[in-house]
Amino acid sequence: MREGHRGTGPGAITPDGCAVELYARLPAGPEPEIVASAVPAGARILELGSGVGRMTHPLLERGFSVTAVDESAEMLEHVRGARTICGPIERLDLAERFDVVLMASFLVHAGDVEVRRGLLRTCARHVSDDGCVLIQREGADYHTNLPRERVDPSGFTVRILSADPVGDGVNSVRAEYEFPDAVWTQTFLARPLTQEQFEGALAEAGLRVDRYLTDDGTWARAVPMPPE
Repeated sequence: MREGHRGTGPGAITPDGCAVELYARLPAGPEPEIVASAVPAGARILELGSGVGRMTHPLLERGFSVTAVDESAEMLEHVRGARTICGPIERLDLAERFDVVLMASFLVHAGDVEVRRGLLRTCARHVSDDGCVLIQREGADYHTNLPRERVDPSGFTVRILSADPVGDGVNSVRAEYEFPDAVWTQTFLARPLTQEQFEGALAEAGLRVDRYLTDDGTWARAVPMPPE
């Protein structure tokens, strides 16, 4: 288990506190359509942090070629139709480049700055010169509008219960997912980033924001910076 991360509930729990059975139940939501609208048809996508394939499968159905990366073998057992690679994202080096690198699930908000740097370097290392990197960010009030809950139309409730400071600008976030037959919790470390801090972190890795894909700025499209 990664330091500061833990999870409870039925089934296997990954190193960052995610429950495999929980993620196998969660719907894809609007994210696959956001991705599809921002990249060329049939693009080769490197998906970092694919989990059980919640986004992988809808992207495959839309005609994309997907390489799915996750550090949890239990998560990747659920992925069908995509090339899969098991290992830490921040150390990934495939010696190949892709039209699109996709990093969702707020991974850019990793509490450990060196992990975040490694994640973004992985993005930059694997995107083609004329390709793009799509990154999902936290909303502006993710750590402050608490506690809050959302009832999904499919019948489960997700709650963000707390975000407690643990030092160096990092919060310990506690989330709960309640289904009629089971409850899961996840505790993880997250570092809030202003837009300026986010764009600065990308620049450090040789990337720049091309445009934001959503009105709330939670999805960004970045491209490689030209060599100096």
